[in-house]
Amino acid sequence: MATLLRKIGLIRLHDRDTEDPKHHQGSFKGSKSNQKNNTKHCNTSSDNNILNPPDTKTKKFEQSNKDKPPGKEKQTSKDIKEKQQVAASKAPATPLQPLVPHRQHCTQVRTRRLMKELQEIKRLADNFITVELADDNLFEWNVKLHQVDRDSALWQDMKDTNTEYILLNISFPDNFPFSPPFMRVLTPRLENGYVLDGGAICMELLTPRGWSSAYTVEAVMRQFAASLVKGQGRICRKTGKSKKSFSRKDAEATFKSLVKTHEKYGWVSPPVSDG
Repeated sequence: MATLLRKIGLIRLHDRDTEDPKHHQGSFKGSKSNQKNNTKHCNTSSDNNILNPPDTKTKKFEQSNKDKPPGKEKQTSKDIKEKQQVAASKAPATPLQPLVPHRQHCTQVRTRRLMKELQEIKRLADNFITVELADDNLFEWNVKLHQVDRDSALWQDMKDTNTEYILLNISFPDNFPFSPPFMRVLTPRLENGYVLDGGAICMELLTPRGWSSAYTVEAVMRQFAASLVKGQGRICRKTGKSKKSFSRKDAEATFKSLVKTHEKYGWVSPPVSDG
């Protein structure tokens, strides 16, 4: 009997212990703590998956902006123009180059001028000069001087030697009429009269310093005819020397030499040693 009672007591004690509210409360608290832990774990994972990536990108963007050197921002066209203007103002000044007329424009001016002068020469009533184009080249003329002062010794020489004219060659440079033409005597061979070796002509108006674009070919030829007489020009009749023709090469060399001489001493009679 005693043994049976002990068994019953043990069973009740076991049931009571099993149904202890503290035990249930503890288990309930444990479940809550597990839920909290699970919730906290989910929140942490969700924070890491959703909120953290934008924050990380923002931080990286801000960091990249900090790492960029100043002045590298995108420039507008206005800023670029202002910088170019400032750079140009600081650049060292360079001497201005003289304006050179366009080659085609110079050719047109030269052509119109020479065509006009040809027409005017053809209308001359006194037949003072006549013009032929050298090899049909408008820019190189062979000019025949038919008349000089009839009271001069040169005119008498022309009659005695049956010389109808004095033949000259005129070459017009690219920038004519702003630069003088080059003029030389071809035939007959002359002495004195400001005609030098090669047929070069010593006249100030044929030099860059003495030339004016207002001078015409007719005016230059009339001046030359007057210089021949003033300088006591004569037709060379010496044996051998009279047959030697003038050459362009000699004329150009002589003309350059006389220009240098006159630039040194002016257009007066230079010393005999300088020619």
